[in-house]
Amino acid sequence: MNEPRLSHIDSTGEANMVDVGDKAETVRLAVAEGFVRMRPETLALILEGDAKKGDVIGTARLAGIMAAKQTASLIPLCHPLMLTKVSVDIVPDAALPGLRVEAMAKLRGRTGVEMEALTAVSVACLTIYDMAKAADREMEIGGIRLVEKSGGRSGDYRREGDRR
Repeated sequence: MNEPRLSHIDSTGEANMVDVGDKAETVRLAVAEGFVRMRPETLALILEGDAKKGDVIGTARLAGIMAAKQTASLIPLCHPLMLTKVSVDIVPDAALPGLRVEAMAKLRGRTGVEMEALTAVSVACLTIYDMAKAADREMEIGGIRLVEKSGGRSGDYRREGDRR
């Protein structure tokens, strides 16, 4: 059994970009999630569409999609990818209270899309914060994590205990 290792660190301890040239092209998919917790009044303001900067949910969805496409520019050593699909879903959760964000990234290629899904969620959450901060500076961003991934040599992954 192989011991876990950091794939972006070479034998001398230096950071390097992983060579994916010999990997098989497969359909790769990743789903990530996160949330923005806020005061109930802030959530109501967002859902009513009365936020000072405009449509919070629509803008955050678009920001997440755009961010996924820019992941290689933001995260050192990530490969630039030809994504075939990115979706960002943002739903209110009164129990939180706040907004739950889920992103899916997909492609046919030689490397996974986990970072693209995670970047989409992160930037969507940051956009929600930016657009609503005038009403609520105590919002909390959290729970950003990979939920599932499929395709590639390492096989499929699904976070245990989730409803999926």
